Amino acid sequence: MNYRTERDSMGEIQVPSWSYWGAQTQRSSENFPQDTERMPMPIIHAIAIVKKASALANFKAGRLDKKRRDIIITVCDEILAGKLDAHFPLVVWQTGSGTQTNMNVNEVIAGRGNEIAGEKLLHPNDHVNMSQSSNDTFPSAMHIAAVMETTQKLFPALDASISVLERLKTENMNIIKTGRTHLQDAVPITFGQEVSAWQEMISLGRKRITEAMTELYPLALGGTAVGTGLNAPEGFAEEAANEIARLTGLPFITSPNKFHALSSMSAMSYVHGALKALAEDMMKIANDIRWLASGPRCGLGEIFIPENEPGSSIMPGKVNPTQCEALTMAAVQVMGNDAAIGFAASQGNFQLNVFLPVIAYNFLQSVNLLGGVFSFFTRKCLDGIRPNTERMSGNLTKSLMLVTALNPYTGYDNAAKIARNAHEKNITLKESAVILGILTPEEYDEYVVPERMV
Repeated sequence: MNYRTERDSMGEIQVPSWSYWGAQTQRSSENFPQDTERMPMPIIHAIAIVKKASALANFKAGRLDKKRRDIIITVCDEILAGKLDAHFPLVVWQTGSGTQTNMNVNEVIAGRGNEIAGEKLLHPNDHVNMSQSSNDTFPSAMHIAAVMETTQKLFPALDASISVLERLKTENMNIIKTGRTHLQDAVPITFGQEVSAWQEMISLGRKRITEAMTELYPLALGGTAVGTGLNAPEGFAEEAANEIARLTGLPFITSPNKFHALSSMSAMSYVHGALKALAEDMMKIANDIRWLASGPRCGLGEIFIPENEPGSSIMPGKVNPTQCEALTMAAVQVMGNDAAIGFAASQGNFQLNVFLPVIAYNFLQSVNLLGGVFSFFTRKCLDGIRPNTERMSGNLTKSLMLVTALNPYTGYDNAAKIARNAHEKNITLKESAVILGILTPEEYDEYVVPERMV
């Protein structure tokens, strides 16, 4: 491999000749293990949005000339188009402020920009990082990436599932089955009513995340190193935030308190809490489905789910609820991510939190997991669910909890006698009520009507 010599405040270092990055990126790549998790590309793209907006704001403030502004914008657009992904090699496990990733982007923009210009026109610190610090750039990029990824990847998956569940609910609203509480038989419910709970979980989960994300719209950009805005021109914070809102189509604003914006990560933790709550409901839905589909002959077997692949390397013909298993594992990971984010968010010291990369990594992983896995779960499982009406009807007929309908006519104690006697003698509730002399067959048929119990 061919190398070139780059210089920074610490001296000279050899950098691969093909790369656009400079000395600081190279030092980071040599000081931290490069076979671990890479900085997520949505963070890189969000930093590019920050750089583009900052160039526009600096030009408006008279600090950056048009030629440099235009070249910075051109390179940022290349980054956003994914053309320069190979030039961002750094890992999550680096400085906790994200400084090295910020400088990686600064250096790539400068390197590629100078190539376009055919001259040494851009300096990574003086021009690309003008009016900024890593300390306000990186947390701003975290907010931008979190909102954009959630909006673009998670919400479409949730909307698709809500539509499928609406259909499933409507189609099955009149199919009566036994309810279950404490994993024991309970009074009747319709399958559509059962599905309606799943739909509401996803709908409310989406609503909670949407409401929580308003915490991410205020941006730290303009606070520079410690929140004072040192070296940023008057009005830069507001103008840069306006440009970011315009570029993304999202209602980003400048944070009214930059000291808070640099030192507290509570907003990221708060929004991820809504993601965790959604994961908890997804876990419940997936567990319900695999319980209801258990069998096919020796389980509940009240629904059929799509058979997507063989389930065993030794048992021929076995098919497992793999989509449910994938979703529940993803949910567990999101819950673990929430713990990591919570711990990291608690570690702000004085004017800066230096656990930013791990917060960003875990947050974006949660969004990608929930969006990706739930999208497949909807297409490969939810959309193909069919009720086993014969099994539902049979279980309903056998359920002892139909006796609950007798409470107003026989009283709780007599109804309990009927149920206990039926269970002990393995006979029907009707037979038990008649044998005990509590009801006539006609009275039982009049009082116990499952259709009136839902």
